[in-house]
Amino acid sequence: FRPQVIPGHEARSVEALCWAAGERLFGAGLGGTITEYDLSRLCVAGSVDGGGGPIWSMAANSTGTQLAIGCEDGSVKLFQVVPGGIQFERNLDRRKGRILCLSWHPADTHIAAGSIDILRVFHVSSGNSCPCPLPWGPSHPKPCATPNPPSCLSGQTLQRIMVNYQVQKVRRECIVWSIAFLSSGTVVTSDSFGRVQFWDWERGTLVESHTVSTSAVLSLAVSEKEDSIVVGTSTGATYQFQLLPVKMGSLEKRWVRTKPFQHHTHDVRAVAHSSTALISGGLDAQLVIRPLMEKMQKKGYDAVLRKFTFPHRCLVSCARKARLLLFQFSQHLELWRLGSTNETGKDGEVLPVCRMPEHLVQLKSKGPEHIYCSCISPCGSWVAHCTASRFHLYRLHYEGDGEGDSISIKKVSKVPKLLLPAYQLQFSTDSSSLFVASARGSVHGGSGVLIALCTPYIVEGLSAGSPEAVYLLAVSADGHWLAAVGGDWAIHIYNLKCFKHHCTVPTYSCAVTALAIHPLTNNLVIAYSDQQLFEFSIPEKQYTAWSRAVQNEGLHRAWLERDTPITHIAFNPKNPSHILLHDVYMFCLLDKSLPLPDNSALLMNQSTLKQLPETARQRQLHAFKICKKFQPLLFADMLDENCLVMVERPIMDIKTQLPLPVQQKKFGT
Repeated sequence: FRPQVIPGHEARSVEALCWAAGERLFGAGLGGTITEYDLSRLCVAGSVDGGGGPIWSMAANSTGTQLAIGCEDGSVKLFQVVPGGIQFERNLDRRKGRILCLSWHPADTHIAAGSIDILRVFHVSSGNSCPCPLPWGPSHPKPCATPNPPSCLSGQTLQRIMVNYQVQKVRRECIVWSIAFLSSGTVVTSDSFGRVQFWDWERGTLVESHTVSTSAVLSLAVSEKEDSIVVGTSTGATYQFQLLPVKMGSLEKRWVRTKPFQHHTHDVRAVAHSSTALISGGLDAQLVIRPLMEKMQKKGYDAVLRKFTFPHRCLVSCARKARLLLFQFSQHLELWRLGSTNETGKDGEVLPVCRMPEHLVQLKSKGPEHIYCSCISPCGSWVAHCTASRFHLYRLHYEGDGEGDSISIKKVSKVPKLLLPAYQLQFSTDSSSLFVASARGSVHGGSGVLIALCTPYIVEGLSAGSPEAVYLLAVSADGHWLAAVGGDWAIHIYNLKCFKHHCTVPTYSCAVTALAIHPLTNNLVIAYSDQQLFEFSIPEKQYTAWSRAVQNEGLHRAWLERDTPITHIAFNPKNPSHILLHDVYMFCLLDKSLPLPDNSALLMNQSTLKQLPETARQRQLHAFKICKKFQPLLFADMLDENCLVMVERPIMDIKTQLPLPVQQKKFGT
């Protein structure tokens, strides 16, 4: 898959996410608002104030027609999901203490809510017949004749359970971090004491308790069949529970902790349970997908453990001619001049630099909105970036050509009005045009924007043919062709000489992760999320012979089973048959003139290959030359025929910015 990104907002934290009414995504956070996201335009569709202060939790009922939110003021509020938004319906019984987690009963009759030291069960049914489970009596004399009458218990607390009652001499609060309501009536909780507990809510009694950690169990998710549970802890561990018979052939079943996993170093704040995999997200910025092998029919792409640490989009832009790099952060840009050396050496040697890398300027984005996309022109004289509501274009002037040169920045005041937000910016090779991919499936070409500062104009009419946001652009070196990819994964190619649609690449079943147009042949090289590679001839409107050969022979199994997708494609000016590709963990030179490796060949790192005898190296000669020296790799591109630039972001650089993890004592230490 290819992740789609909805950029953040400094004033809009996200504490809860849920799906409702089919494929509508809602989020809520400490800002106190419920936000609906537009998944085609990748932006906020609308928001409603929750009315209860900061929102800690949110859950949708089984039909997706109602949302329940848990608020700071101790209230649980219900909202109706209607076309175009949501409407407030009613409050449930309010009690003191923030509501940290919520779960609906699968029949939508009750809601379980977790707080500090306590969990509550609310009745939420309504209708013309009385939904109350209590027998008739003085407090409830007869069936209710009208919807939600005063005597009905709908919306009231039916059960109140102290979760720390079983703990002797409790001196600290027990926080219920996560909760799940099973169809059997069992309520499952995870808490700050490191326990996963199973409750009979009607009797208010504890059925089972499992202590899985010496620290908190932060998250919990249940499988669709309710026979498996996954939990995440603050030590970075995840555990699976399965509902198994007490003995062979017995009808009595118990929850058993079956599988521990340690894929994270920090808090596991979110878990999900699909039919074939356990999914976890941690404070260490990793998303881990672990397949359930007993659910897999065959070995393949879906049967491999996946770890996603870095964004699968390029956050680095390169000005080749000026030897500058532009780095995109959430609320600012940094412009750096690359260092240089006068020395030469052998492969693997580190050369002394005669000029150190230089931090030239930092551009801060005003307001709370995060930066969606950014780009620097090849000549280094123009920088553009975009947020949800603003497009900015800057002109840069450099004085001198030595270290410590001064730089002046001028913001272009008169810029075209665009259909914001934009998700991709791309300058032409000669820096004369800027192309902006908008959120409404169109591409705006600003031909002349970079020459006439006072009278920029915009050329419209390049519609991607889809309401989905355009998220990838590629421009040919001769300025003749433009390729655009939308959220529907269709690749449209435009003729920039006449500003008309040229053709569409045959549809493929996976998302595009990177694409580039060869500067000499105008062949479009495409990388997909399932690691497949295609080459499409733009002038001939068909796949090339090499691309057809790749599909007939198939790519190496080790290549197809890689964790992370290709995020950037470049070409070697010296050799037209060379394609340069990279993901987070490897850089690859693909030589089209050499044969493809079969599955019996070793897809080895080049440093390993060099240690083999010459005869062995000749036997391993094939099209894929792989280098894993630089990782995690965020960017790689050719500056000229003799210079390649790579940007890596060491894991330790990220971990030093995270809070200290909960330390676990190792055996023998």
